[in-house]
Amino acid sequence: MPCAVMPVHRPEGPPPLPQRRHLLLRIGALAGAAGGLVSPACAAPTAAPRRLVCDDFDALWASFVGQFLQPDGRVLDPDTEARVSTSEGQSYGMFFALVANDRVRFDQMLQWTRQNLCAGDLAARLPAWQWGRQRDGRWGVLDPNAASDADLWLAWTLIEAARLWNAPALATEGRALLARIRAEEVVEVPGLGTMLLPGPQGFVTEDRLLWRFNPSYAPLHLLRGLASADPGGPWTVLAEQSVRTLPGLAPQGLAPDWATWSVQHSAPLRGRWVADTQHGDTGSYDAIRCYLWAGVAPTDDPLRPALLHGLSGMQRHTRGPSLPERLSTRTPASADPSTIARGSAPPGFAAALQPYLAALGDCAGVQHLAERLATSCASGTRLRYYDHALALFSTGWLQQRWRCDRHGRLLRAPAPSILRCPTP
Repeated sequence: MPCAVMPVHRPEGPPPLPQRRHLLLRIGALAGAAGGLVSPACAAPTAAPRRLVCDDFDALWASFVGQFLQPDGRVLDPDTEARVSTSEGQSYGMFFALVANDRVRFDQMLQWTRQNLCAGDLAARLPAWQWGRQRDGRWGVLDPNAASDADLWLAWTLIEAARLWNAPALATEGRALLARIRAEEVVEVPGLGTMLLPGPQGFVTEDRLLWRFNPSYAPLHLLRGLASADPGGPWTVLAEQSVRTLPGLAPQGLAPDWATWSVQHSAPLRGRWVADTQHGDTGSYDAIRCYLWAGVAPTDDPLRPALLHGLSGMQRHTRGPSLPERLSTRTPASADPSTIARGSAPPGFAAALQPYLAALGDCAGVQHLAERLATSCASGTRLRYYDHALALFSTGWLQQRWRCDRHGRLLRAPAPSILRCPTP
């Protein structure tokens, strides 16, 4: 049974951070159901004050700005050798700024993205996915190929920002980008149907028999929002495909980072999902987002139950002494655990999995991961860019700072809410 969320009635403006920290430690399967009683199983543990507040969206956003956002609007990953920026980082940063109602930083990031990744015009080309220090020491595009997940996030965020800030010019740019995504990244795959390529180049063999895909690239709430903005587009079909393909992509209920569709010679043309030709059946840093996106899917979306069921295998890997960094997604669950789970996950994984467990009604699991994340923060562990981004998505959703309705429209709240679980 999903956990319920009880609104906090308070004067306008957020409470002081220590009070918020006590009230808002992420708990409960916060699927957005109304009502509910307080359950001890989902009660928040009281955490000691710490340098980085991992359970508060505003504190995480301030930390993200301080560590990763340059004054010109560039989102920098300082832990990479080439000091890279990516279209993903820019699109995520703009989304967080929209949730925070930070128009100034939103515009800075948009301008940097436009000038440096899109040749000065979002209608001119899809954003280059990677920018940084080149081998000759100059700064510029490192890889001109696009990343379709960042493109979807950027188009949707622009369209939603236009609606929420009454800024029609943003919608114009978003729709121009959306048209390019349709033309360059949406394809018809033999035996499979309409799919979203990870990027325009490099994911299909010359004979068109092997097609590579990334399951984390198509969040359900984004596709719903784009379908609302572009009713004649392929977005509803892509949403249905994101769920329909799960049995083949994730036969053990575990999402892979990448998967390959192999077209079989037959009449009519058919195909099957196989372990990816480059990354095998590993589920790790990309796949962790599949569970996050499933957890934040609108509660009244008709595809949500099948989506959660298709990814239900991850739940059993969240209760051990450590979260696995990598999973073998095609090895049967009955196999030796050491052949399935490997390594110890970074802190961001504990953040990303909380909405997923929340949606499954696993209140104790949410609390367990919240304590794990709090321990990492209390120890002084620095969250890297990706961990920080995952924590911002998760914390903002758990605190109800952002939600999406079934039409993919962003709902924002200026202050967080207390999270409750119902009595079983």
